[in-house]
This record gives sequence, C-alpha cells and structure tokens, in this order.
Amino acid sequence: MRFAAALLAFAAAAPLAAAPAALPTFDTPATQAFMKDLSNGMVLYEKDADKPMPPASMGKMMTVYVAFDMITRGEAKLDQKITVRPETWQKWHSQGSTMFLSPSEQVSVENLLHGIITLSGNDACVTLGEGLAGTEDQYVALMNRAAAKMGLHGSHFANTNGWPDPGEMVTPRDLATIAERTIKDFPALYARFYKDEKFTWGKTLGKGEDITQANRNPLLGRIPGADGLKTGHTEEAGYGFTGSAVQDGRRLVMVIAGLKSFNERIAQSVAFMEWGFRAWTQVPLVRAGTVVARAPVWLGSAADVGLTGAGDLKVTVPRGFGTDRKVTLVYDGPIKAPIAKGQHVADLVVTTPGLPTARLPLVASEAVDKAGPFGRLGSAFRTLVLGK
Repeated sequence: MRFAAALLAFAAAAPLAAAPAALPTFDTPATQAFMKDLSNGMVLYEKDADKPMPPASMGKMMTVYVAFDMITRGEAKLDQKITVRPETWQKWHSQGSTMFLSPSEQVSVENLLHGIITLSGNDACVTLGEGLAGTEDQYVALMNRAAAKMGLHGSHFANTNGWPDPGEMVTPRDLATIAERTIKDFPALYARFYKDEKFTWGKTLGKGEDITQANRNPLLGRIPGADGLKTGHTEEAGYGFTGSAVQDGRRLVMVIAGLKSFNERIAQSVAFMEWGFRAWTQVPLVRAGTVVARAPVWLGSAADVGLTGAGDLKVTVPRGFGTDRKVTLVYDGPIKAPIAKGQHVADLVVTTPGLPTARLPLVASEAVDKAGPFGRLGSAFRTLVLGK
C-alpha cells in the first residue's frame, strides 16, 4: 500500500524570503542541454532534454558502465588480458579517436578502460567488447539490456564506440542517468578511471616514442571538483559533453550537445557548470541521524522502523530564494521485514512553489529481523486489525 503523509518542515529556522520573480536562467547556443543535482535529484535545467540525438563518443559511457558491472560481479577482471584482433585493428586504427593499439597485442581490461575513458579510443571500445562478450554485437546487447534496466526510454545503442549509425540514439536526460548510475553504482571504479588528465599508450612510427594523449574533458583543471565524464563529437552530432563535479558535498551532472566547435564546447561546459554551482545553493532540511518518522513493519521482530537520511538532507534553491515548503513522507508500507540498517525504504518529497520537486531518500535507522511464528501473528494482527 502506498503511504503518503504531510510532515512539518524540519530545519528551516531562518526567516524565509519571498520567491524571486523568475528562476535562474542559462543562455546557451547548445541545441540540447540538461543539468541535475544528484544530492537530491532536482533538475536545474533542461533544453530539449528528451529529444533523441546521436551520442557520438558520449555513448562510450554505457560501454564503460557494462564493463564496470562485469568487473563488480566477477565476470571480468582488471588484469584480464585481451588480444587485439588484426581485423579490429585494421578497421579502427585510423577511424576517429584511437588508443593506438597494435594488431595481436595483448592489453589488460584496465588499460583498455583508460584507453576508452581518457583517450576515447574507438579501437579500445571494440577490443573490450569482443574480449568480454565474444563479439561486439553481443556486448552491445548487454549495453541495451543495461539501458532497459535503467529505464532509458529514449536511447538505443548500435555499437560500442558511438560511431555514427542510424540505429544509435540517446537523449540528454538518459546520458545524465548513465552518468549518475556510474557514479553511484561503482564509486571506486569511477574515481579510479574518470578523472585522469592524460594516458600513455602506443608508439610513434619511426622513432618509436611513447604516445601520450590528453583527456578532452573540458572541466578538468578548470572547475574545482570536476572528475568526469565523457566528450563526444561527430559531424552530425556536433560537439557535446556529459560532465560531473562535486563541491562541498554537492554533485552536479550536466549534459550539453550540438555545439559548433571544440573551443565552444570548453567555454559552454565551464560556464554551464559554474552556473549550476553559483546560481543555485542548498538549504538544510534534515540533519544526518535525525529520525524524521517511524514506519510500520510487516512480519518483523519490531512493530516499526525509524526513517532517517543517510546523510544531511538538503533542497536546492536559487540563491536568495526562500518560501514555504511542503514535505511529504512516501513509502510502500507496511515495510516488509527483514530490513537492513541503512536500507532505502522511504522518500521525502519536497514541493516548493515555483521549483522542481525534490525527492530525498530515507533509510532505516536500525535493522529489523523477521519475526518468529508468534511475532508474525502479532504483526499481522496489528496491521490488519489495528491498522498499525
């Protein structure tokens, strides 16, 4: 049963000013753009965010996501060696961005991931897919399966490297979701791979000198806290970028696409992320450890469980903005035991006039085991008869 109850605002002790006449705006020549605050799920900006577009190399984020998932589940290892097929080298050694792999060379999964993330190597993507799934097509099937599980309704992948294909499309909102899921599902791997500023692989012809290439991420070294993700460019798609940065515990994800030049992508990406951090701020709502409510438990060793934030819960508002907020507790209840401490079991839905709705996760403040035979009878009685 879906349960919702209005709650009092928890931590707004300061006087609240009237809402501004207009929300912050961002003017960009980008044809499509999107920004989300991952700390509370608030969408800060969208411009044709659900319109399908070619992903270019931003589609490689899904290639990496699937690899991270396989590594986490033990189906692949970072030190696992993959042999570069001569046919793959022949097709991709000079097609767009390259890692400069050599035919029949053995390369570890770890180095291929560096080659994809930092160097945007098309050859590295296909080699990784063939090595981990047998063929590129089979790996692409895993990418589309992952997209379906994420609920990416506007995206479909046709290859591992974002090479132009009429069957490959994404939306800015979906790209932001891939970025968000990568950051949240695989934090250690994300931190390990996505923020490298350069990577060395391959040898030059003639002198045989090492080839070092820079990461094209326009935020690295320009925005404090920038640590990912992926650029993209084709003639049809223009110049695009999906990026993320964290400042003072607040993480933003941005997508910008359809720009006309390399330098315009740098300028617009930096300006967009700066706008996200400067034009918006966070207001504390619930301090970490505060039990905001208790929810009934079904067939548990305890009748109810405390609900709290995993950390401080905050809402994002324009700087200088303040108004009354409606806070609603929502969960499917009674919550079925067993419940682990820290398990996500409910949400606070924060509605502020004139702003996007924020949805803040609540977790169990303590563990609740399954009840024994007599406890289950008592729990059923309380729920069905007493409504508790």
